[in-house]
Amino acid sequence: MLCAISGEAPEEPVVSKKSGAVFEKRLIEKYVEENGKDPVSGEELDLEDLLPIRSARTVRPRPPTLTSIPALLSQFQNEWDSLAIETYNLREQLARTREELATALYQHDAAVRVIARLTKERDQARSALARIGEEHSNSDSWESVHTLNDDAKMAAYPEPVPKYAGEIMNKTLQKLSTLRRKRTISDDWSTPDDVATFQLARKSDSTVTEASALAMAPFFSVVAGRTGGIAVYTNESGSMAHHFDAECPITQVTTHGLHIVVGTATGEVRVLKTDGTELARWAKHTAPVVGLAMHPSSQFVVSVSQDRSYVYYDLFSSRAVYQGFIDADPTTCAIHPDGNLFAVGTRDGKIRVYGLVEGKELAWYEYGPEQPISTITFSENGYWFLAGSNATPRVAIYDLRKKDSPMVGELVVNGDVRCLELDRSGLFLAIATSTNVMVYHYLKSEKRWQEVLEYKEQAQALHWGDKAKSLVILDDQGGLSMAGSKPWSA
Repeated sequence: MLCAISGEAPEEPVVSKKSGAVFEKRLIEKYVEENGKDPVSGEELDLEDLLPIRSARTVRPRPPTLTSIPALLSQFQNEWDSLAIETYNLREQLARTREELATALYQHDAAVRVIARLTKERDQARSALARIGEEHSNSDSWESVHTLNDDAKMAAYPEPVPKYAGEIMNKTLQKLSTLRRKRTISDDWSTPDDVATFQLARKSDSTVTEASALAMAPFFSVVAGRTGGIAVYTNESGSMAHHFDAECPITQVTTHGLHIVVGTATGEVRVLKTDGTELARWAKHTAPVVGLAMHPSSQFVVSVSQDRSYVYYDLFSSRAVYQGFIDADPTTCAIHPDGNLFAVGTRDGKIRVYGLVEGKELAWYEYGPEQPISTITFSENGYWFLAGSNATPRVAIYDLRKKDSPMVGELVVNGDVRCLELDRSGLFLAIATSTNVMVYHYLKSEKRWQEVLEYKEQAQALHWGDKAKSLVILDDQGGLSMAGSKPWSA
C-alpha cells in the first residue's frame, strides 16, 4: 500500500471516496486545500471525502547503502557532486543574466539618446516657428524701436538662463530672502477695522473700450483694452493724465518705474512711456500674450503666450535673453516675491512652477481638472501662493514647503474668480469675481481667513494701494473705482 502522491508507504494512510486511491494524510490535505480536487481522478474533493485506513504502523527500513562507512562516504561524494553541478549551473545563469542586463542597459541608454535628439529637434522646430513669426511681425507697417543684436534675434536661447541674468536673479533672491526675516509691518498699516470701513467711489466711466487689463504703480494706474486704448490715471486724485491708442489689441499690462509694459494679441511685448511714446518692442511670440510678470529686480519682465512659450526680457538693455516652452496651454503667470520661482497657470487646471535661473519646471500643483487657472498671487511671506479659476467659485491656497499635501486650504466665494491680490503684508486678500468684490483678513492666531469687506460689483481686476490703504478696482464696463478711507471724490 503506497501513497499515490509520494509513492512511499504512508504513515497515516487515507483513502479517497472519489478515486479509491490511497494517500498520505498530510500530503492529500495540503493538495486539497490548494486545488480542491482529487489528484488521481480530477474530481472535486473535500476533506470529508477522505477516510482513514486502520493498519499497523509501518517501520521504514534503513537503506542498505547507508549501513557501512564506505557506503556513507560514497553517498556524501554523490551529494557533493550534485552540489558542485548545481553551483556551476547557478554561475552560468548569473553570467547570462548579467549579459541580458548589460544589453538592456545599453538599449535604455540608446533610447535616452534618441529621446534627447528628438527633443532637441522639437525645440529647434519651435524656435524656427517663433523666428518665422518674428519675421512676419517685423514685415508689417510697424518698425522696431531697438535693433536687437544677432544673439537676441535667435528664437532659441541657450540653457540655462544667461550667466549675467542668473547672477542678478540670485543676488536679488539672497537680498530679499534675508530682508524678509527682518521685515515688520509698520504701525500705520491698515487694520481690519480700517479696511471694513472703506468707502467706494467711482472716478472713471469706461474711458477705454473693452478694457481688459489693470496695472498700478506708486504714482499712477493704467487701464488697457482689447481695442488698443490705454488710459493713465494719477493715484492721488484719480484724474486721467494721458489717453492714447496703441493701435493693437492689449491683453496684459504691467508697470516698470515710470514706464508701461504691455502684451498684445499679436504676441508682441512693448515698453511705452505714460504719454504713449514707444521705447522698445519684441515679437518673440506667435500667439496672444496671456501673462506678464515683473521680476523683483525691476530689470526683467517675463511674458507667457498661447504659443506655449515664455520669454525673459532685459528692460535695461532692451533685448530678449531667454525663451522656454511649456507642455500645456498657459492662461496666467506670477513671479515669487524673492524672484527665484515663476508660476504658470494652465488650461488643464494645473499650476506649473519653474526655476527662473534654471529655466526648467520644478513642480506642479493640481487645482482641478478642466478648470483653467485665471489668476495666481504669491504671498510676501515667501511660502504661500493662491490660485483661482474663472470656471469655479473657489480660491485654493498652497504651501510651497509641503510636498505631499501642498493645498492647505480654500475659500468658497460667490462667483467665478477673475483676479486675486495679496497686499505686501500678506494679511489682506482682495478677490474680484463675476458677482462681487471681497476682502479677507488672515487671523494668524486662528489660522483662518475672515471676510471683512464686500461690494456687490462685478470686477475683472484690482490692485492694492500703498500700505493697504486703498484698493483700485476695474469693473466689467471698464470703469475705474477706488475703495479706501480717503477715496477719490465721486
